[in-house]
Amino acid sequence: MENLKSLRQRIDRLDSEIVSSLNKRLEITLKIRKIKKNLGKGIYSPEREVELIRRLKQIKHPLLSDSALEAIYREIMSSSLALEKPLRIAYLGPEATFTHLAAIKRFGSQLEYLACGSIADVFKEVERANADYGVVPVENSIEGAVTHTMDMLVDAELKICAQIVMNVSHNLLSRHSKENIKRIYSNPQVFAQCRLWLQKNFPHIELIDSASTTRAAQIVQKEKNSACIASILASTVYKLKIIAQSIEDSPNNITRFLVIGNTSAGASGRDRTSIVFSIKDKVGALYDLLSSFKKYRINLTRIESRPSKKKAWDYYFFADLEGHIQDKNVSRALAELERQAKYLKVLGSYPQGE
Repeated sequence: MENLKSLRQRIDRLDSEIVSSLNKRLEITLKIRKIKKNLGKGIYSPEREVELIRRLKQIKHPLLSDSALEAIYREIMSSSLALEKPLRIAYLGPEATFTHLAAIKRFGSQLEYLACGSIADVFKEVERANADYGVVPVENSIEGAVTHTMDMLVDAELKICAQIVMNVSHNLLSRHSKENIKRIYSNPQVFAQCRLWLQKNFPHIELIDSASTTRAAQIVQKEKNSACIASILASTVYKLKIIAQSIEDSPNNITRFLVIGNTSAGASGRDRTSIVFSIKDKVGALYDLLSSFKKYRINLTRIESRPSKKKAWDYYFFADLEGHIQDKNVSRALAELERQAKYLKVLGSYPQGE
């Protein structure tokens, strides 16, 4: 039977092999980057990342969970992206917001992150080439669409190149004990998502709206007898105690974020395409347009309308569909839709992820 010392020596040897293999992997990454540069292709390939993660999960790893395996390789890929010139990722800030967490989940911790004050600022930073990519929220399973993001997508020249789907967990944070809390700060949407828990545990406490969960944490860091609802990361950044964890009313509180950039993602085999269109003012116009998707057996996963803000009672329709713009049935359906629609814009094709 092996003793503790011999087992640790085996781990040391394995660690040395892992480091050596990682270095060899980075050397190959540099060669790939050089080829991409000569071809005029972008460094970040979301479809390749998804393909890699899917393949790794098919390899037997009985002692390692899928989420742990993905987290490890996200950091490996983040280190690869950071070679030579690190990518800069703009996100809806400030630091420790859920959008910040989503960006780290997708790109890892080795890149440079730029906190922006608004969704419009995220788009501007990418358009001005001050950031390589941007991360913005687009949809929550409880609260619905993030309309500001949808409005920005209409006029922006940027493409959606990836999505991030993340379970959102809310936590009560404070410098004080539960008994001494007299007011709670957070974003209005977060209060709505924790309404029942707050009614049960703090029925008479003052609830004060803040611009973001992080701004709430910044206030509570300095103010006595106050608490905030924010992320676990906020507790670390702003040195607050966790009074209660996972206080959201619904366990299925999921937010979808978009990665925006100047280039589209290639096909991964399991993709989503987002479009926005407007219809002509005639009877059955919307029905006629949507029939193209049925004709080519394309599944629409989401459709909703937004005022165009250009004319009273004029609307844009946002839709997500299964498939990539490079797929024959998708391109044919969109070609038909373009002939019938007053306006059509393909916002991007990107991997659906896991």
